[in-house]
Amino acid sequence: MAPQGGEVAPRRELALIVNGRPAVARIEPRELLLDFLRNRLGLTGAKRSCDVQVCGACTVLVDDRPVSACCFLAYEARGRQVTTIEGLAEAGHLHPLQEAFIEHGAIQCGFCTPGMILTALTLLREVPTPSPDQVRTYLKGSLCRCTGYWKIIDAVVDAGRRMARAEAARR
Repeated sequence: MAPQGGEVAPRRELALIVNGRPAVARIEPRELLLDFLRNRLGLTGAKRSCDVQVCGACTVLVDDRPVSACCFLAYEARGRQVTTIEGLAEAGHLHPLQEAFIEHGAIQCGFCTPGMILTALTLLREVPTPSPDQVRTYLKGSLCRCTGYWKIIDAVVDAGRRMARAEAARR
């Protein structure tokens, strides 16, 4: 909504950290985080689909919590850490969760995969070795039309086990 008198709302300075790197831009107050990431930073892993926080395709992490970037104003992310699927791999190696999705065939068309992986990562940080029922419950806001979910659930459970073993070995 434009201010009264037909004036255009002034652009605002946005400074945040995206995938570990600073990002600064002048944005419209109504610019969505999804559009900022895709159009300004070229990070196209998060997808536009439902635009009403139902499907999970646009999920990114803001301060390690999943958010629907299609309904989250970019300005709300100011001063915060944003992680997209592009920021998950380290030193050229896929994250164990990404590897598990590939190995279990949990990535058919791939449209839902980025949001699904980032949501699952949040679960694994809270519950390192979840049961299939816990995975199912946690991912209820992420829709997939291709895999039938079983492969996705298996991949998340397997990744949790792998990550827990790796953490135990580091200690």
